[in-house]
Amino acid sequence: MDERLIRFTKIVLDIMFYGGMVVFVTLPLSLKFLGKYYSSVINEYFLFMLAVFGASGVFGILIIRQLRKMMRTVIQESCFVYENVRSLNTMAVLSLCIVVMFVIKVCVMPTPATGIIVLVFFIASLFCEVLAHVFAKAVNYKEENDLTI
Repeated sequence: MDERLIRFTKIVLDIMFYGGMVVFVTLPLSLKFLGKYYSSVINEYFLFMLAVFGASGVFGILIIRQLRKMMRTVIQESCFVYENVRSLNTMAVLSLCIVVMFVIKVCVMPTPATGIIVLVFFIASLFCEVLAHVFAKAVNYKEENDLTI
């Protein structure tokens, strides 16, 4: 992989990670502001939306954290390790947690965007699980090759 693309991806992940923390910390203020200028529904369901978006935000930040861990193995040129398999499995579970949060939201406040978020994170969860299995096989093959002299 091109070194510039690796550095760019790492920078993007870092910005997303720290930016996500800022968004999480300022979420109550942001929702209050949006409730004032966007929709009274936000004010009506403020605590519910704060809980859904806050929990989902934490899950999203944890997903990005796992991606950053995986990126370190790319930089070190040792991608096929069990640590990445665990990271992919963790990301699958975290994506499903986001799915659960937004399924609850769609039951209380149905919107088309909520349905799309559910679909996207469900597919992401499946994708992470499949990649975890592929990585596990690759790690097994690599370890068998490493033992062969």
